[in-house]
Amino acid sequence: MSRIIYVNGRYVPHRGAAIHVEDRGLQFADGVYEVFPVFAARIQNLTEHLARLNDSLTALRIGWPVSRTVLPMLIEQIRLRNGIEHGLIYLQATRGVAPRDHAFPRNPIAPTLIISGRHIDRARRTAQAAEGVQLVSMPDQRWSRRDIKSVSLLANMLAKQSAVEAGAFEALMLDSDGYITEGAASTFWIVDQDGTLVTRPLSQDILPGVTRRRVLELARDMGLRVAERKIHLDELAQAREAFLTSATLFVMPVNQIDTIVIGNGGPGVVTDALRTQYIENLGSEGGGSSQH
Repeated sequence: MSRIIYVNGRYVPHRGAAIHVEDRGLQFADGVYEVFPVFAARIQNLTEHLARLNDSLTALRIGWPVSRTVLPMLIEQIRLRNGIEHGLIYLQATRGVAPRDHAFPRNPIAPTLIISGRHIDRARRTAQAAEGVQLVSMPDQRWSRRDIKSVSLLANMLAKQSAVEAGAFEALMLDSDGYITEGAASTFWIVDQDGTLVTRPLSQDILPGVTRRRVLELARDMGLRVAERKIHLDELAQAREAFLTSATLFVMPVNQIDTIVIGNGGPGVVTDALRTQYIENLGSEGGGSSQH
């Protein structure tokens, strides 16, 4: 099956998809994106992802490219036309096409909307989760508004490439005081030496992860002790467990960070329980579905 992409009102083959050379997303990274996870042929956590998209568009003063009632239908059409059972739908909205000038166009222009989809190998993800993944730490060089899901991802890309070259799965970013912000494309968590589940509090320093929010709710429902506070790199040697969350990773165990082996070097009991319950909720009747 050839891949189909939605571009500004048209469904086109992947190889023929194109935008104008003066699109401000290309010229200035003047745009935002959102990732909608697909599990068991259903778009998950749609309401939350649309709300975050709205926050990002509002922060950059970009109008909705189509109405909020139409957009879910377009997202579902891309899932259907690409036959995605497990994977993701990627949406990108830019300010639109205008002669190159740093300031916003004086006259109104139509935003550019691109929606694509791809499959994810669930078996590979499951195998990774069974062993845990390795991270490497590095300075966080991103701009100060990381809460906006902007298409300007140059620092994230360079961090991820450094991780790949080091043989690691993900880059773990550190602020100037040695506190962990988040991964290049994920939220970071530990179970500390006292057994408390810890993740960094929301601010402009990190992305407000939809999966982060769901896992916090799930952890509290499971009766886990939870704290939202900063985590210093020096804490990791004493951490019982560590894991990542994201729309497509769900809950991914971490077994090593730099030279520090986490816990017993494999997925911990809290991490396993959270991952199992999170996936069960996705697959349950209405759990995490497009209705929630």
